[in-house]
Amino acid sequence: MPLIIAGIDEAGYGPLLGPLCVGMTAFRVDSWQPGDPAPNLWRLLNRAVCRKANDKARRIAVDDSKKLKLPNDGAADDRPGAKHPLVHLERAVLAFLAATPGCPCPRPATDLELFDVIGTSHEPHPWYGGEPRPIPCGITGPEVGIAANVLNRALASRGVTPVHMACRAVCESAFNREVERAGTKAAATALALAEHIRHAWDAWSDTDTEDPTLAAQLGPRLICDRQGGRVSYRGLLSRIIPEATVSELEESERCSRYLLRTEASGGAGCRAMTVTFMPEAEGAHLPVALASMLAKLTRELMMARFNAYWRALVPEIKPTAGYVQDGRRYLADLEAAGVLTDELRHVMVRRA
Repeated sequence: MPLIIAGIDEAGYGPLLGPLCVGMTAFRVDSWQPGDPAPNLWRLLNRAVCRKANDKARRIAVDDSKKLKLPNDGAADDRPGAKHPLVHLERAVLAFLAATPGCPCPRPATDLELFDVIGTSHEPHPWYGGEPRPIPCGITGPEVGIAANVLNRALASRGVTPVHMACRAVCESAFNREVERAGTKAAATALALAEHIRHAWDAWSDTDTEDPTLAAQLGPRLICDRQGGRVSYRGLLSRIIPEATVSELEESERCSRYLLRTEASGGAGCRAMTVTFMPEAEGAHLPVALASMLAKLTRELMMARFNAYWRALVPEIKPTAGYVQDGRRYLADLEAAGVLTDELRHVMVRRA
């Protein structure tokens, strides 16, 4: 009996510049049975997947994006053996995308094709515009193809199927509106989180049974990385899925876990979904780790556009990743060059 297990994670929560990106990935595990623990996809797919970037067997590294994203100052230089900072993110994200059945563009050749297939849109600021930019940046298309073929064999042998990869970008204007409305930048994350949770409910929560206990076992498992010290998410889930009853299963420092459920009616079965928020979820669940990598890759590609726009105006400016200290340096350099007006600064800077 199949189980859907999905993960959500973000990249860009703390920076001064650029988007907050929130990724989601989901898998169907065919060999799972009610009562079994949540499947460990690293273990199931260990012929093709590992956690380490320097695996001798050249398996695909999937882990927290902060561990696999290489430093920007080594990007595309001429040193022997130097690697592009996005090489591990691209290899994993593009291989899993190519292995997703029904993907409308399994081998995107540009950043815009990737954004389209994962549902990423951006606000109409000039720094996110421009012509399509080729991807991958750090590896070749054939290398992605080899990784995808190895992954496909492992997926088929273990009855695991990627079913969803998506990333929501919360750009500067939306980010600032949410912060001003709620008084906290966690509200900007919640904006994207709500879209992903709603999708999971609509797509996979129909259990086709009238037994509420069985429905709770059959419903999808959604794991989200916890941001900050917040422990209670019941109100948030009730606002996102107002038609469901939200039951608290656990609220502790270890995790916050909830069952969302509707009763069977009119010939339709129960709907159910379990949602868990936990610290460092990307280290415990592969779908969360892959979502982290997807979010980070999306943000990095958007920041490449950001930097290219301003570098066309100020050729000598050093690129920025947008984090607070360097973001302030970047703004000062733009102001010194006379290209950053007060109006542009107001739009471009995240106010939290």
